[in-house]
Amino acid sequence: MSINTFGHLFRVTTWGESHGPALGATIDGCPPGVPITPEMIQHWLDKRKPGQNKYTTQRREADEVRILSGTFEGVTTGTPIQLMIENTDQRSKDYGDIMEKFRPGHADITYYQKYGVRDYRGGGRSSARETAARVAAGGLAREAIKAVAPNVEITGYMVQMGPHQIDRSAFDWDEIENNPFWVPDSKAAGDWAAYLDGLRKSGSSVGAIIEVTAKGVPAGIGAPVYGKLDTDLAAAMMSINAVKGVEIGEGMSAAMLTGELNADEIFMGNDGQPAYSSNHAGGILGGISTGQDIVVRFAVKPTSSILTTRKTITKSGEETEIITKGRHDPCVGIRAVPVGEAMMACVLLDHMLLHRGQIGENRGIIGS
Repeated sequence: MSINTFGHLFRVTTWGESHGPALGATIDGCPPGVPITPEMIQHWLDKRKPGQNKYTTQRREADEVRILSGTFEGVTTGTPIQLMIENTDQRSKDYGDIMEKFRPGHADITYYQKYGVRDYRGGGRSSARETAARVAAGGLAREAIKAVAPNVEITGYMVQMGPHQIDRSAFDWDEIENNPFWVPDSKAAGDWAAYLDGLRKSGSSVGAIIEVTAKGVPAGIGAPVYGKLDTDLAAAMMSINAVKGVEIGEGMSAAMLTGELNADEIFMGNDGQPAYSSNHAGGILGGISTGQDIVVRFAVKPTSSILTTRKTITKSGEETEIITKGRHDPCVGIRAVPVGEAMMACVLLDHMLLHRGQIGENRGIIGS
């Protein structure tokens, strides 16, 4: 497996498996002088860690991060940064019954076909556990962004669980951290709790759609035509385990609009900067940020490990049935929210560093 790194200047390599001794991230290209402590990264890991409520897997992991290199006296040195998170609550015996069986909807069959090795203990690298390393890297990226663009705010939230969507007219930013689903709609949060509780007790699972918004991103970030900001954002979100679709701005719904409806009309704002009537573009035009909110959505499939009997085959090709025991997320989309935020942070920092390296300051000044 040779492609475990993403990014151009801010490069993140994740390593480790779901049931190995530890996992983590090696980060190269972080600017020197960024204030960072384990506690600053831990804040974001605590949002993602399992076992926080009955709606997530009951695997109990502290997800305590250790910084092994790349810092001195509380700041980054410009050298590679090694982050490590130990696994402390693996129960590999839970997977003994499926050692020879492939889970329908799970990557274990394709991993085996490709590599000829089967790590049946929770899925290895294909497990959602791998995303803890991304969240740690994203925590570092957030701190570095403060030095480059201090007004950037990155917020993720769930907008759909199964067939149930939020009421956009009731959108409340302050509600996001008040419920276990990161939902900006208090009524939806209550309705979804009852819905997911029923699924959880039945041993089933459901998918979700996550939206991540980045406010305060300066105009000019990203480059044509193979260095587009939205290209890398889409790839970053799609790389998250269990993600099956990504949209920027209006996304697939843009196909239903006319040119008049889709075009975000442009005006001069009171601050002397361009202002837009709407944001169908999701804050990106031609792969370059407009200065508006950057809006990305991604769809997470239902957890494949369920207690419902499904038909499958064994490694030897025999037809059989499977039930996956153990501790699993009834809606893995819940813990995908901080992961989406982390990937947004890593990509934005990477492109800000690229922009600074090639352009420095924006050269086209409107109204001058």
